[in-house]
Amino acid sequence: MKHLILLNDPPYGTERSFNGLRMAHALAKNDPEGETTVFLMADAVLCAKSGQKTPEGYYNLERMIRRVLSARGRVLMCGSCMDARGLAGTDMMEGPTRSTMDELAQATLAADKVLVF
Repeated sequence: MKHLILLNDPPYGTERSFNGLRMAHALAKNDPEGETTVFLMADAVLCAKSGQKTPEGYYNLERMIRRVLSARGRVLMCGSCMDARGLAGTDMMEGPTRSTMDELAQATLAADKVLVF
């Protein structure tokens, strides 16, 4: 099954991106034959910012994205949203790729399930 998860919220301050990445990892882990794609847009592009330092015992979305990627998930970042926030590719962690609304449209059409956080 093809799963598409759209994240809109910032990495910290709400738990939507946290919960979306938890779900992405669980789907990728529990459906080994499936495809899980996470699309980061709006403030959620900051979830893939490299060098996040969180307090001891607090979740870290950079690490969570790595878990999704290691479970064969795919993480895409809205290029327009990155530009609006002054984020260059060098600001971002390794693994997620810069993407477009056209690519999101294609992923949406191909998905069996779409979840929005």
